[in-house]
Amino acid sequence: MVANAADSVSRWEFYMKNVAFILLILSLSTTSGCSWLGWGDEETVEDDTAGYTEKDFYEKIQSSLNANNWSVAISNLQLLESQFPFGKYAEQGQLELIYAQFKSGDHEEAIGSADRFIRLHPQHPNVDYAFYVKGLSEISQSSGFFDNFIPTDNTKRDIGSAREAFATLTELLSRFPKSEYAPDARKRLVNLRNNLARAEIHVANYYFARGAYLAAANRGRYVVENFQQSPAVPDGLAVMAQAYNILEMQELADNAVRVLVANYPEHPSLDAMGNFDYDKRLLDRENSLLGKLTFGLIDPVQPPAFDSRHIYNKVAREAGSTSDDGKKQSRSIWSRLTFGLMD
Repeated sequence: MVANAADSVSRWEFYMKNVAFILLILSLSTTSGCSWLGWGDEETVEDDTAGYTEKDFYEKIQSSLNANNWSVAISNLQLLESQFPFGKYAEQGQLELIYAQFKSGDHEEAIGSADRFIRLHPQHPNVDYAFYVKGLSEISQSSGFFDNFIPTDNTKRDIGSAREAFATLTELLSRFPKSEYAPDARKRLVNLRNNLARAEIHVANYYFARGAYLAAANRGRYVVENFQQSPAVPDGLAVMAQAYNILEMQELADNAVRVLVANYPEHPSLDAMGNFDYDKRLLDRENSLLGKLTFGLIDPVQPPAFDSRHIYNKVAREAGSTSDDGKKQSRSIWSRLTFGLMD
């Protein structure tokens, strides 16, 4: 009986010792950062830069930038500013922080850093660079992740960032017309302007679908008045003609048609005689699924919609594949499924 009790006590002590040993190992692994597993080998930026001079910081930052190690560069640039806010490299470091944040894809932070630099150093000789990178960041915000892989239409998205980019680059050109970034900014402004105009046409088409014809007419007029020479102007005139005709404001509709015929006679809403076809549906040329299933007996009427980019938009026209005789070829289903990799 005594022996059995002694054995039980011995087993219990053995068990408790094992538990204590396991807890000790876990405690040590936690406090040491699990370095015995290979974790935590990477030292923090603060440890790496302990005792660094301003020049040491800047040289390390340049090394990170040249290696495209944006996260380390950003951390060191922020430390440089906090430890040497009035140093020799302070202002240059702020500019490089904007660049590193832009390259890392953190566009919101890049815009904030650019705004801060412009506010603190409005007379800096390189403040035009802050405007330029801010504009690029705002343009990038208006694009999606899959834009580089899948054909998308940015003009159907929220254009708030595009408007901000347009304002930023416009201010850049206004204040620094001879800046080295001015030529590229002008090209980007043209593209932004065309996208903003096309977005207005999309809104007008939406208003047609909702039966808000006066609102559609106002959008068309806004494009014609504010985005002259953009590829969306012909559709703006067509929107005006269609909307005013529905509203029984025929004089205004006829005026829009006359301007359209005189300047854009090849617009698809016009027939060979130059007459505006008020019943033509420009986006939904093919029968709907319901129309196909019923062999055309039942086909819901589509609201007016205008999109003539395949004619007037140089980018869209050049992007389309063409045959030897210049006619646009339609892509196969297999090509669409593989994003053009196989056809």
